[in-house]
Amino acid sequence: MKKTLFLLLALTLGFCHLQAQKVYSTNYKSEADVKVYVTEYRSEADIIVYKTQYSYEAKENKGIWYFTPYQSEAKKKIYFTEYRSEADIKVYFTTYKSEAGWKDKSKMHLLY
Repeated sequence: MKKTLFLLLALTLGFCHLQAQKVYSTNYKSEADVKVYVTEYRSEADIIVYKTQYSYEAKENKGIWYFTPYQSEAKKKIYFTEYRSEADIKVYFTTYKSEAGWKDKSKMHLLY
């Protein structure tokens, strides 16, 4: 019985953790959990992000984001700002999944 309960709890926690990078882009700064500035240069970014079309690829906090059309499905609501000074994190979008990841790990907590 204890093993079954432990396994059920581990699977539940693991599933929640896998959904960490489902994001919703809001039009209002006041609704956002995190304000994001998109940079043109990889060297200026805190995180390199790969935008996936499949929600199952958006695992953990490794820079693979799935943009959900529904706010209720998202783990984090983000707002894209025009100004670097307003941003909590700076993002560079890549076309290669293998390049995704944090460059400044001190900001990882913002997306947990």
